[in-house]
Amino acid sequence: VQLQASGGGLVQPGGSLRLSCAADGITLDYYAIGWFRQAPGKEREGVSSISSSDGSTFYADSVKGRFTISRDNAKNVVYLRMNSLKPEDTAVYYCATGHRATGTLDFGAYDYWGQGTQVTVSS
Repeated sequence: VQLQASGGGLVQPGGSLRLSCAADGITLDYYAIGWFRQAPGKEREGVSSISSSDGSTFYADSVKGRFTISRDNAKNVVYLRMNSLKPEDTAVYYCATGHRATGTLDFGAYDYWGQGTQVTVSS
């Protein structure tokens, strides 16, 4: 199983990015997907997750109303749309999946991780 996260970059405060998580060796619509981030000197934190069973979504309080997770089952890709970005959103973003149907922001619940994509929010 391989996950490939992409779409990161440098953006000004208030800007937007869309991250993609593409999978190989696993059909993402059968499993929950999570997005996590880790800033320098900080612990990895859950950002968002989407369930496979009913498509329910979960967000960290810090990103609610600004980030949107979605999936394209035909392309086997999960997206994280990030709007109104803030400098504190700067981090390496990872996608993860595992043998579970219900989404969660608990990183210990996931078995497979992508390599991460850097998001930098700065003027």
